[in-house]
Amino acid sequence: MSVELPPFEYPQGYTLFAGVDEVGRGPLVGAVVTAAVILDPNNPIDGLTDSKKLTEKKRLALLPEIKQKALAWSLGRCEAWEIDELNILQATMVAMQRAVAGLNLQPDHVLIDGNRCPELSMPSLAVVKGDLRVAEISAASIIAKVARDEEMKQLDAQFPMFGFAKHNGYPTKAHMLAIEQHDINQMPELLAQYRKSYKPVKKVLGLVE
Repeated sequence: MSVELPPFEYPQGYTLFAGVDEVGRGPLVGAVVTAAVILDPNNPIDGLTDSKKLTEKKRLALLPEIKQKALAWSLGRCEAWEIDELNILQATMVAMQRAVAGLNLQPDHVLIDGNRCPELSMPSLAVVKGDLRVAEISAASIIAKVARDEEMKQLDAQFPMFGFAKHNGYPTKAHMLAIEQHDINQMPELLAQYRKSYKPVKKVLGLVE
């Protein structure tokens, strides 16, 4: 049974809200990608919701509309090596900070999907299920997901035997089988994309028993 989410009430006293979301905390490969978006309240966009609930076709249709109608948008990221150095939670926070810093318009308030906020120079609020409840966060989730999926397609074109376009780097059975069958140690360009602090990758690389 689905639970009805309460409508989101925007904090009072602010005019420019940025929504921030991330994509790619769980994959074994690639960056964690974030986006920050400030929407124009006078130019609404129909159909915004959590990017994972939209088809790829719908996400790609909404993307140019979001970029065109938004007052500002920006991407942030942390690469695999940074994730290994910082851990995924801290890397996500840094990527969110980078997305907010990249906006060409400074928001009065930042709304973050989830239950934790990065340190920012302006007020912020973590919103659980924000990608379903806050239009700015929904827009950010779509921008971030399309960007990261595109990177996985590019990686797939370079290394088609791994199936990145299908699993987007997540530890599916097919992905695990591929990295067991093909020696990624012999592919330095691909190896650099893997998160070596993640247990499944450590195992394949022989870094754990």
